[in-house]
Amino acid sequence: MTRYLLSKLGQAVVTIVLVVLVVFTLLRFMPTAGYFSKEQYKSMNDAEKTAYLRNLGVLDPMPVQLKNFVVGLFHGDLGRSITLYPNMEISNVMAEKIPYSLLLNFISWFTAAIIGMPLGIAMAKNKSGIVDGLGTFYVVVIRAVPSIIIHFFIQVFLSKWFDLPMLFYMDQPISWLLPILSMSIGSIAGYATWLRRYVVDEENKDYIKFARVKGLPGNFIMWRHVFRNAIVPIAINIPSDFLLMLSGSLVIESMYAIPGTGGLLIKSITAMDNPMVQVLVLLYGALSVFGVFLGDIVVSLVDPRIKLVKKGEGR
Repeated sequence: MTRYLLSKLGQAVVTIVLVVLVVFTLLRFMPTAGYFSKEQYKSMNDAEKTAYLRNLGVLDPMPVQLKNFVVGLFHGDLGRSITLYPNMEISNVMAEKIPYSLLLNFISWFTAAIIGMPLGIAMAKNKSGIVDGLGTFYVVVIRAVPSIIIHFFIQVFLSKWFDLPMLFYMDQPISWLLPILSMSIGSIAGYATWLRRYVVDEENKDYIKFARVKGLPGNFIMWRHVFRNAIVPIAINIPSDFLLMLSGSLVIESMYAIPGTGGLLIKSITAMDNPMVQVLVLLYGALSVFGVFLGDIVVSLVDPRIKLVKKGEGR
């Protein structure tokens, strides 16, 4: 098991290193105006701009810049914001923004799981029935309609019909409802679709038919055998699903004025705040890699048939 985990961890580290190299290189091709505030760019002449960039190290050879950046990462130095939060440490900005995104995304993921999974099971147990038909209709609508239209509908019309705030306020829990609904509505459909499919597949297997012939109770068969095996392919994606919500919240956080990292990334790109963009893209890339690694561990916990060892190991 240790060897397997170390192998997966090594793959994750290599992937993160590649992400760092790609993001770092691509951002070096962005306009250097992203390293100046508006006032600086207008007031400085060309010589002053060159001196300023040289002082930042932007004009150093690429390997030198990369070395300085990596060394800074290991020391917790993420650089300073230039246009959005002039001369403010990016690490301080992240410390303020990340809790909002993590809290709302965790609540949204949990909401999607506790609604989507029971819905999928209910659809499978009532295959071709009313529940299955309504669930399928819901899934088709969510998958067919562009997500931005659904988010717009939720924010504009549901806020009006139910007299809910259109924007997010940390001290008003009722204002959390629409953002959480927007973040979770797609994942609810996803969990329902896949769990229905896997439950139906498991119920048609011979060992389930044999269990019924033996006279085992239906609920025992469902929870002890069907659900336990049907949840395995979903469980491996749960960590990445949660982290995918973080990236999916880019638009939603902007729509509801949530002071998290999603809206911050869009603002940083718009403002051409290169150091901030660099850190945020690396953050999302690292979270995605971590989600895949965590998924390998989760599936081993929910499926006793899967052992995190290679053949011959442990003998």
